[in-house]
Amino acid sequence: MSLHTAEIVWSRDDQPFIDKRYSRRHLIRFDGGIEVAGSSSPHVVPLPYSAADAVDPEEAFVAALAACHMLTFLQLAALKRLVVDRYEDAAEGELARNADGRMYIARVTLRPSVHFGGEGAPTAAELTALHHAAHEQCFIANSVLTEVRCEPRLSTE
Repeated sequence: MSLHTAEIVWSRDDQPFIDKRYSRRHLIRFDGGIEVAGSSSPHVVPLPYSAADAVDPEEAFVAALAACHMLTFLQLAALKRLVVDRYEDAAEGELARNADGRMYIARVTLRPSVHFGGEGAPTAAELTALHHAAHEQCFIANSVLTEVRCEPRLSTE
């Protein structure tokens, strides 16, 4: 078993609190030492109480799924001796209400575009199979109930 950590730090300072007029900006510190500005989404908490230039939990969730899929895909491609020169994804997460009326991320759509080099690229069917296998083996996708779709984009290079 491996342990992965993140530290979240927020401070009220001299802001009001009970009236909900406080900043949601906070610090996210990862176990490797990287620090990222965090906030609630401006779609959920209006500016100036949220910060548009910070990562919100919904974005982080979508990014975690997209990054896990990519890392798994790269590993599988390397095992098949396929050379990946570039991988891009334009992932999106959709917030909705569940049957109980609570908000959740109902669907994450990954739209990876992979540029291959070396001896050649996989066929469309092989590429689809690689993405399917990456999804099946992705730790984060295996950890959530959210529907995760993968819609590979054709490479433009």
